[in-house]
Amino acid sequence: MFRKLGTRCSGVILLAAVFLPVAQGCSDEPFRDPRVPMDARVEDLISRLTLDEKISLLHQYQPAIPRLGIALFKTGTEALHGVAWSNDYANKGAVVYAKGTVFPQAIGLASTWDLDLMKQVGHAVGREARGFHAMNPTVWGLNVWAPVVNLLRDPRWGRNEEGYSEDPYLTGQMAIAYGRGIQGDDPNYLQAAPTLKHYLAYNNEIDRTTSNASVRPRILHEYDQQAFEIPLRAGAANAVMPAYNLVNGRPNTVSPELEKLVRSWSQQEIAIVSDAGAPTNLVSSEAYYATRPEAYAAAIKAGLDSFTDNDTDGSIVTGAIASALEQKLLSEADIDKAVRHLLSLRFRLGEFDSRSPYGNITPAVIDSPEHRALARKAADEQVVLLRNEGNALPLNDAQNQKMAVVGPLANVLYQDWYGGTMPYGITPLQGITERLGSKGAVVSSEGVDRIALKNVATGKYLTAATDAAGGKLREGGSVAGANEGLDVFDWGAGICTLRTVANGQYLSLGDGKTLVNNARQPNGWFVQQQFKLQAQPDGNYILEYAGNDARQSWFGPNKYAVVGADGTLSIASPTPQGATKFAREVVRNGVEEAVAAATGADTAVVVVGSMPFINGREDNDRTSTALAPAQAALIEAVHAANPHTIVVVENSYPTTGWNAQKAPGIVWTTHAGQETGHALADVLFGDTDPSGRLTQTWYASDAELPSILDYDISKTGMTYQYYKGTPLYAFGYGRSYTSFGYGRARVDRDGVLANDEVHVTIDVTNTGARPGVDIVQLYSRPRASRVAQPQQRLRTFQRVQLAPGETKSVTLSLSVRDLAFWDVSRSKAVVESGDYDLLVGASATDIRSTVSIAVQGESIPPRNLGAPTLAENFDDERAVTLVDWSKASGTSVSASAGSWLAYHRARLSPVAHSFTASVAKPTAGDAHITVRLDDPVSGRVLTTVTVPSTGDKYRYTDVSAASTSGVDGTHDVYLVFDGAVLLHSFQLN
Repeated sequence: MFRKLGTRCSGVILLAAVFLPVAQGCSDEPFRDPRVPMDARVEDLISRLTLDEKISLLHQYQPAIPRLGIALFKTGTEALHGVAWSNDYANKGAVVYAKGTVFPQAIGLASTWDLDLMKQVGHAVGREARGFHAMNPTVWGLNVWAPVVNLLRDPRWGRNEEGYSEDPYLTGQMAIAYGRGIQGDDPNYLQAAPTLKHYLAYNNEIDRTTSNASVRPRILHEYDQQAFEIPLRAGAANAVMPAYNLVNGRPNTVSPELEKLVRSWSQQEIAIVSDAGAPTNLVSSEAYYATRPEAYAAAIKAGLDSFTDNDTDGSIVTGAIASALEQKLLSEADIDKAVRHLLSLRFRLGEFDSRSPYGNITPAVIDSPEHRALARKAADEQVVLLRNEGNALPLNDAQNQKMAVVGPLANVLYQDWYGGTMPYGITPLQGITERLGSKGAVVSSEGVDRIALKNVATGKYLTAATDAAGGKLREGGSVAGANEGLDVFDWGAGICTLRTVANGQYLSLGDGKTLVNNARQPNGWFVQQQFKLQAQPDGNYILEYAGNDARQSWFGPNKYAVVGADGTLSIASPTPQGATKFAREVVRNGVEEAVAAATGADTAVVVVGSMPFINGREDNDRTSTALAPAQAALIEAVHAANPHTIVVVENSYPTTGWNAQKAPGIVWTTHAGQETGHALADVLFGDTDPSGRLTQTWYASDAELPSILDYDISKTGMTYQYYKGTPLYAFGYGRSYTSFGYGRARVDRDGVLANDEVHVTIDVTNTGARPGVDIVQLYSRPRASRVAQPQQRLRTFQRVQLAPGETKSVTLSLSVRDLAFWDVSRSKAVVESGDYDLLVGASATDIRSTVSIAVQGESIPPRNLGAPTLAENFDDERAVTLVDWSKASGTSVSASAGSWLAYHRARLSPVAHSFTASVAKPTAGDAHITVRLDDPVSGRVLTTVTVPSTGDKYRYTDVSAASTSGVDGTHDVYLVFDGAVLLHSFQLN
């Protein structure tokens, strides 16, 4: 037996003002002995902990336990595309910024479709996480919060840049590669421990802590859950973070799926860590529980292990959990289970012995030459060539003696919320200038207007401080000189930023709501560099503050700028009528300057795009995917002046309006980190073939997008799986500087069983004169099915590099089990018998060859509504929402007058029928459910049941009614509602 609480360890060291016990501890403690099986080591350590110590480990900052020689451990270091900022425990959670290798944004990494590269990037990030941890372990933990695997269902999602794809298979494969890279290749120890974010169906920032994603079981199982299940089954993640939102009426933080489903996907122990502040949301914004002890007990029972709450102060969490134990809402066994998950993670990170091969990694790995080269390779491969009319690209050295590089993003690199601090940065202008070298000249212009604002009432101009640290904007002289100049950057939706010429800093909100020029770039959780210059009917302008904190209650009512009696400009009026009026004088016309630069140039490159802190990010969705009007106008003007105009679009989401632009060449890049400029030059000059491919559908206009809060992609027709229109650019699309011919697809067998594997072979030939890379994609679709399945689904892909004239036989493997769909009539995954088309092509809409296979699977029987049927398992619906049946588990359907539910192909007997339903109705009065056959409006009425008020949404009662006669045969059964009803289950027999 292992000894309990008897051994004490001596020795502490002082680091960063925090006492950190020596990791080695005492040699006679079994939990420190790597020869002991891991599970036994974990149990030994748990047995040595007091109850209070165990509770303390459930906070994000797990405190040191000096008597056992155990150091502080922190869950959560951001590492989405490089190690990013973190919080300093020793300094009450102050933000510390990581200056390390910054790779392309996550969607850019996925756009490479290169799994080997993705793993290399993950490995580099894992090594740098170790390096930062060695630098200061109280700031940089080894449980990293990446990757984000939420599916990019809607391009307006503010966090689109953080995800990989709208497709669950592609997302899952990218997560496997990145996660395994982070973990390292040792079978016993982890380099770092990746965390999948954010479970589940989280794809909007609008009211994200209270919004309910109503998602039918088929979409949950086939779509949203797949992105998490795939990497977990592959062992490529060690933790999962629940999302802020509700799914089917229940906050993800207390979803029973965390314990019962998510953990079942992994063969190893995983930790479940909350998002920041999410436990508190249970009793605050969500008001799902009345008290913290109730809420925290429910979260632990649901599967949550680590509470990211109250910053570095763990006392509120530990106090609530202790109270829950006293109230017998929890048992010590519940605490032990959560602690076991967390300690298992720490053991695999090598904390309690010295055998980890990653323990000797030092800060020297950060921004190493190898990582710089990898950052450039990743930035190269993520560039997507969208248009290349008349072979406008690649650029020819001999024919480009003079180039113009213009646009608001031409000579700047922007960081995003979850990006690290770049150790250096190569802008597009710098990359192109370096590539052109002494062979030619480059001229440049940002293409933005420089203006001066003159107070109409006094005739004086606003003047900015010249100090590098900035100062208050004041009313100054009567002449518009350099210190009065403001460069106006248009980011769309009426939002602009104003950079002062006086010191090159952006105008921001200062103390007392004065306006100061002290921001190098727009930044911060509340982005206080956002303004609107609003034209007035009299031709003058007023300045509106549009920072995203203006919507917060603590900001107050004032939104408009006023020049005070002391001449200082501040946000001091709640209405436009009280704002100071300004004359807007154009000192320098940005479009004219860019046109002048482009005129006579051999090539004009216009670099436009987004500002990651403004055009959508965490807590802010986009209202439009259209390019900013001033940027669109700039492209049109430059192209009119120079027909050989190449547009570089630098952003992290699909944009619209390109069908109206006439420039012959368009390339897309994400904000690709420190090597962005080199990568663009590599692609534009043909040193690298553009091999990036889109991982999202680019729709033609915002008009094709449904409500961002509607998660039923099958009903809304979203993503390439269900979209029936003509996309601007399709999922999987991307052009090359060469061309590829496809032969006829062949399968190794025509008939297969559900547990077989199919191999599809196709010859791919480089039919052009340049070497190039193609992404060969395999899709599937059933010829017929009991249900309305996706029109096609990506099954696998292969990246193929070919020399001119070279042919390669590409073999794509498909597990027949992957053809399964979720059969709601029996609540299980089913491979349906029938013929399936396997489609091979270069994108979802560019299919080059199709071959079919016959699958011997299951024949789906008619529905048996004679057995109890969960209402959520409908085949179709009108105007219903899925909600929670109880706070602990279960799903119900919330219906209203005019709603209906459809259950297709139900087998009915000729005898008289009885309809029984489990219902709730919190509102007063009666409602009715009418059972109709084959049509919700004109179909034969089988029976009608009355639903009385139950007074509470969680108080259910059984109601029933009999029909006068039976109906034989197979029918579609509709439940039609004339009022507000919650329906959990029913039976028709």
